[in-house]
Amino acid sequence: MKSLFITAALTGIILTSCSQTQTKDEAETQAVTSAFEVDSAYVASISQWHAERLENLQKEDSWLALVGLYWLEPGENTFGSAAGNSIVFPEGKVTAQAGRFVLDGGEVKLQVNTGADITLDGKQVQKEVVVHTSAMEHAPEMRHGALKWVVIKRGDKYAVRLWDAESEARKTFEGIERYPVQAEWRLEARLEQNPLPKQIAIINVLGQTSQEPSPGAVVFTLNGQQYRLDALEEGKELFIIFADQTNGTETYGSGRYLYMPKPDASGKTVIDFNKAYTPPCAFTGYATCPLPPKQNFLPIAVTAGEKSTLESVEVKRLGN
Repeated sequence: MKSLFITAALTGIILTSCSQTQTKDEAETQAVTSAFEVDSAYVASISQWHAERLENLQKEDSWLALVGLYWLEPGENTFGSAAGNSIVFPEGKVTAQAGRFVLDGGEVKLQVNTGADITLDGKQVQKEVVVHTSAMEHAPEMRHGALKWVVIKRGDKYAVRLWDAESEARKTFEGIERYPVQAEWRLEARLEQNPLPKQIAIINVLGQTSQEPSPGAVVFTLNGQQYRLDALEEGKELFIIFADQTNGTETYGSGRYLYMPKPDASGKTVIDFNKAYTPPCAFTGYATCPLPPKQNFLPIAVTAGEKSTLESVEVKRLGN
């Protein structure tokens, strides 16, 4: 009888032990599965973001379709496909003498020659129309066939920016290589706000310097080391222009960009370098990209986000 009690007790201990082991194993398996599902969802979200970026790059008015940047001189600037114009549009895409842009102070007028067939925001231009003033909320779009153009202002200079929906770069685009998505490059950060309104100097590829408002510096820690990047404010997000030790070898030589959420009430936010992307100047010689300020040069290799898989673009800017 005593041996029966001992056997029963031992059996109970073994069963309990097995049950506890199974429960522990199941818990560990569930935790691994849960972590895998979270990682998979995160990777999928970054892949979706990248897919949308590629889709935008292939639109008819994307950076890949940008084919011209023509600086205006005070007075009349003739344009058309003929070589004798002040501004020469792509051959065969518009009439030889399409018209002229007249720059007078801060106002630009478009004068159209008979038969040029140009529209402004979808309406046919008959003879003359104002296409730029400082009071305009958006740049009116001029079009003819596959071409679209607007007047832009950079510093105290005015230019015509031209897109061609049939550009060779758009036709031959094969995508952008990127680093594998790595959760360790998604970092908790905080915005160290400036006590008083502050502006930081931003230089663009034209060599122009502008003073841009900055809400503060984004501070984050990586491998025990703290880093900071001055941020610019763009609507509901923060805009970061940064450089790192991959520039010129694995990534674009003039740095990269990324957007991040504004901080919550406690000042905390997230900086995700998996969303670091290549500036427009990598795709066209006619963009006016801002460059990273000196304080935003990171002394580390940020092996996340987009790589540079394109040959360097020869920059051709008229009048620059």
